[in-house]
Amino acid sequence: MESYQVNRDGYYGQYGGAYIPEILHRCVEELKENYLKVLESDDFRRKFKVLLHDYVGRPSPLYLAQRLSSKYGCRIYLKREDLNHTGAHKINNAIGQVLLAQHMGKRRIIAETGAGQHGVATATVCALMGMECVVYMGSTDVERQHVNVERMKMLEAEVRAVTSGNMTLKDATNEAIRDWCCHPEDTYYVIGSTVGPHPYPDMVARLQSVISEEIKEQLLGHEGRDYPDYLVHVWEAEATQQEPSTITSTTSG
Repeated sequence: MESYQVNRDGYYGQYGGAYIPEILHRCVEELKENYLKVLESDDFRRKFKVLLHDYVGRPSPLYLAQRLSSKYGCRIYLKREDLNHTGAHKINNAIGQVLLAQHMGKRRIIAETGAGQHGVATATVCALMGMECVVYMGSTDVERQHVNVERMKMLEAEVRAVTSGNMTLKDATNEAIRDWCCHPEDTYYVIGSTVGPHPYPDMVARLQSVISEEIKEQLLGHEGRDYPDYLVHVWEAEATQQEPSTITSTTSG
């Protein structure tokens, strides 16, 4: 049976790994050598837990959507990540990665963003921790997500509009990588999703696992079991600026 747990080389079964340009090898190897040592340390876990509780406002509520449940003949719960500070689940990962960057002695944070939620979360954490922050954003997204651009600027992040390619998220990522290549000594690249070379997918998954840990505990209190029948992640970041995660628990009768 094929395993989908990450192995030491960053593979999830046949997928994963780190296929990167040679110029990025040093940056990625440094991160690979340090991330587990830091994330599993008592000092990191204590700081991360305190910030999630006192700054983000976790645990986020698990809410029984009664009218939606009645319509579909099951019990549908909403994990209200939109009630976190900054309005999305992105803040969980941003806090963890900026803490990691500090442990690694980095002073400058860069990030890419599309709709702006990851950019806002990263800018917010950098403002909290006194870190320089540069956010790359396609110029097309800069125009259509003006509110989030202003939020990032208010938090003293520098928003760099990218005019290459289609001027959207992919191109913003390309520019962020170029920046990282040019400033490896003091810069840390905060990726916002479970994408990119190992160890990013594993790291982001670990930092966001707080959501599933809370769901298990909360669902046990609501339903007497710690697992749902179906788990669905839904988002409409472009339109609503919010990203609620939806948990569906179907019960008989």
